[in-house]
Amino acid sequence: MRDSLIPYSPAAPTRPVDVAGQRRIAEDAAADLISSSTQPLSAELSALLRRLRPGQRIRVTQTVRVGLRSWPAVAEGVYRDLKYLVTGLATDRVQEDDIVVVSVHFTKDNGELTSVTMDEHSRIEVLSG
Repeated sequence: MRDSLIPYSPAAPTRPVDVAGQRRIAEDAAADLISSSTQPLSAELSALLRRLRPGQRIRVTQTVRVGLRSWPAVAEGVYRDLKYLVTGLATDRVQEDDIVVVSVHFTKDNGELTSVTMDEHSRIEVLSG
């Protein structure tokens, strides 16, 4: 059975997904930038993400593009956590070719738990807290 089909277990930190995520966290801490697989996030966004604390109210704005049309998508809520989402795209290939994206987790006013992955066009505003 392939490693990627084995259910997640906190006691299995040597799976390629866990190794890739931990390696990315260590690399970002050393570089003082938060990186993603596509390209590093801007210095301003990296600094803001590092300053966020659980309980702060935030607004996330991203650009949605379909074909030639694009429009802003806005979501607001209470910040919970910043994590790295290691996709399963590269777990059966070379570990150095991992696909890792930055994911901001927050709770919307209606109680919905939401995660948004960051890219170079994402914006976050701190509204309160």
